[in-house]
Amino acid sequence: MSESTTNKPHVWFWVISIVALIWNLLGVMAYLVRAYATEEMIAALPPEQQAEYLIEFPAYYTAAFATAVFAGALGCIALLLRKKFAYYLFIVSLLGVLVQQIYLFLNVDVPSYVMPVLVVLVCIFLVWFSKKSISKGWIK
Repeated sequence: MSESTTNKPHVWFWVISIVALIWNLLGVMAYLVRAYATEEMIAALPPEQQAEYLIEFPAYYTAAFATAVFAGALGCIALLLRKKFAYYLFIVSLLGVLVQQIYLFLNVDVPSYVMPVLVVLVCIFLVWFSKKSISKGWIK
């Protein structure tokens, strides 16, 4: 077999990469909504969601949030372009997520731990998946 056929990613590589991109784009949207929400937009929310916007987060939390979602989205794009630096972007994203989630666990009364834990697990998976894709020769 030639080099190009042995390094061709499986269909599930593309499926995982596209689903991961959608996941990370939802994170980017969540960040942008949080960062640019106006008082009118917050007032239109149900009272329990309004309370979330009243929390004053420190600058490092906001920076970690932005770093996590944008590095994750760029990592997914790099993965789809089959670029090795996706791995490094996913590591940066994971570090941002860890800072963000540790802050939340220590300082905010989180009603459910399901989503924060899921976010961390997805980040860890994407680091592993990109590393595995490098070892398989699917991304270079």
